[in-house]
Amino acid sequence: MIFSLSLSMSSCGKNNELGTTPENANNTNGNTTNPAGSKMKITIGAVVFTATLSNNATGNAFKARLPLTLNMTELNSNEKYFDFQTALPSNAANPGTIQTGDLLLYGSNTLVLFYKTFSTSYRYTSIARIDNPSGLTAALGNENVTVEFELE
Repeated sequence: MIFSLSLSMSSCGKNNELGTTPENANNTNGNTTNPAGSKMKITIGAVVFTATLSNNATGNAFKARLPLTLNMTELNSNEKYFDFQTALPSNAANPGTIQTGDLLLYGSNTLVLFYKTFSTSYRYTSIARIDNPSGLTAALGNENVTVEFELE
């Protein structure tokens, strides 16, 4: 999984990474802690999924950026990704198997939403996991897609 594409993000009144400084790219709603079980909504078109944020520094940092609307790029027929301009904290490990519905960080700035289960040798940091990923593959399709992330 090696890539170096530059992506943009639609604003739609939500935070965006492109053309902003790190200070104003983050949500200032005061959500800086992530108690175990924090929930997030992931909207793809008309389909809404609920995800549980990881109780780690990466999950906390991602949560602080919400809400986000991202134009995610298709890769490898199993994932959508987005490159942030500013890094998130990372503590990468090899999960061995990627599960459908995993929302992971590759490196320190690439958000990856997986829609197929497969074995991997790559290292990722956990951000969240979709609670019930049934229908995720169909919702994401096989092209680039806009995905909205917000606190539930």
